[in-house]
Amino acid sequence: MRIAVIAHRGKNLGGGLAELRRLLADEGYDAPPWYEVPKSRKAPKKARKARDGGADLVLVWGGDGMVQRCVDALAGSDVAIGILPAGTANLLANNLDIPIDLPGALRVALHGTRRRLDLGKLNGEHFAVMAGAGFDGGMIRDAHGGLKARLGRLAYVWTGMRKVGDEAVPVEVPVDGNDWFDGRATCVLLGNVGKITGGVPAFPDARPDDGRLDVGVSTAQGALQWARTLGRMVTGQARRSPFVHTTRAAKVEVRLGAALPYELDGGARDETTRLTAKAVPQAITVCVP
Repeated sequence: MRIAVIAHRGKNLGGGLAELRRLLADEGYDAPPWYEVPKSRKAPKKARKARDGGADLVLVWGGDGMVQRCVDALAGSDVAIGILPAGTANLLANNLDIPIDLPGALRVALHGTRRRLDLGKLNGEHFAVMAGAGFDGGMIRDAHGGLKARLGRLAYVWTGMRKVGDEAVPVEVPVDGNDWFDGRATCVLLGNVGKITGGVPAFPDARPDDGRLDVGVSTAQGALQWARTLGRMVTGQARRSPFVHTTRAAKVEVRLGAALPYELDGGARDETTRLTAKAVPQAITVCVP
């Protein structure tokens, strides 16, 4: 098997990249192609280089943002991705039951099952976990690298608490060519998998191999409404909340009455007034237990 390693040098897991080199040598991979990047946005070029160099398996060391960048570059190819979850949230790894420890994750990558998964594609970029605008996008944007370095996952709690006072904006969401939502909302979320930070089931029935995206719109405003909404979400009953609307679709349009930040797999993007998304069936191969 021909492997390559793409690593975010600012992320850490277990004994770090030195331990990864040792474990790979123990498996017979003494000097695989090895690419280290200072930021996740530098990873796609390395992923394409690994693909073009004949890699069968790319080991991705980093968080969800790093995985998203590599998935976007390798979508549609036969190259498999092995996730070494060295990030803050590691949502894709958690949804796929990949261990959050280096020996366990590497064992899955080298000896686990290869599963073909769907991806979402939003405004031209693929994502594997979730994408969102409004509350979700602002929370991710404000939880910048320095804050995450100091607080870890609590950075999202901190920035989320600051976003609960945001006012709703006009939102239109046609799905599969039909009008579905038209009103004021504070958050639009698109899911390829079900669980968000802390294992909270935002979309309990989501599957990454059903050819659909799960779509959620929240109209919650203020601390009380958001507390009620998040309380329902934690118990897997978000769809019973009066402030949540959900559906499933292959194609989704989101038209925003004001420019809002959005995010893909925990990576912040610029503000926009329009999102165009679709499910891309069986777009990527991921190593799973």
